[in-house]
Amino acid sequence: MNKNVRKAVIAGNWKMNKTRPEAKALLEELKPMVADIKNVEVVACVPFTNLETALAVTEGTNIKIGAENCHFEKSGAFTGEISADMLAEMGVEYVVLGHSERRQYFAETDETVNKRTVAALAAGLKPIVCVGELLWERECNITEEVIARQIKLDFFGINADDLKKCIIAYEPVWAIGTGKTATADQAEEVCAFIRATLAKLYSAEVAEAVTIQYGGSMNAANAAELVSKTNVDGGLIGGASLKAADFTTIINAAENG
Repeated sequence: MNKNVRKAVIAGNWKMNKTRPEAKALLEELKPMVADIKNVEVVACVPFTNLETALAVTEGTNIKIGAENCHFEKSGAFTGEISADMLAEMGVEYVVLGHSERRQYFAETDETVNKRTVAALAAGLKPIVCVGELLWERECNITEEVIARQIKLDFFGINADDLKKCIIAYEPVWAIGTGKTATADQAEEVCAFIRATLAKLYSAEVAEAVTIQYGGSMNAANAAELVSKTNVDGGLIGGASLKAADFTTIINAAENG
């Protein structure tokens, strides 16, 4: 990480977990454990049903709340969807977009991820945009081609000032929920490639300002090594974010790294 030029962010992606009482209990447990964190943005991205509870529990603390998706239209006949404006009105600050599970199970594409990112920015949200290759794509040695394509499409039409408001989460799909983790060197290699791609599309100065997280089974045991890398500016944490002690260990690794 290079905290002198960009923000370190540890964000928990709870996925489809926790009822409202469970969410309240987890956040109440977490609050005192991270109260002294100064140099890392702590974010909990929770299911839609938990947003109001999470915002109330964390009010006045250093824990920010994010959603796990949003639609690209402001309103309309989109049953079951939530708009970026609805999230912003509640006080939500972050939103995860383009997660591989959304792409895999719900037919999201780079085009719709781009539209969601544009909508989130327009509403004043901070998008956490996920990119990453499949195992087959890595084995075929086309990781860089896949990542470059996603970056170009997901951020199409987004200017430099808005890009700086975004976080990019590199999540190799083969390492999400599998227990497999990219080595620290593999994570650094791709995060550095993402930054180099941004430099070509925008400028070196803009690229240096963008926070790039690693996701994909980052946990309490491997976090310190991962965040020690220059271009790994934190993590998008899945399962480990559901345990306050493990999540705090990861946050402390970023705080002290």
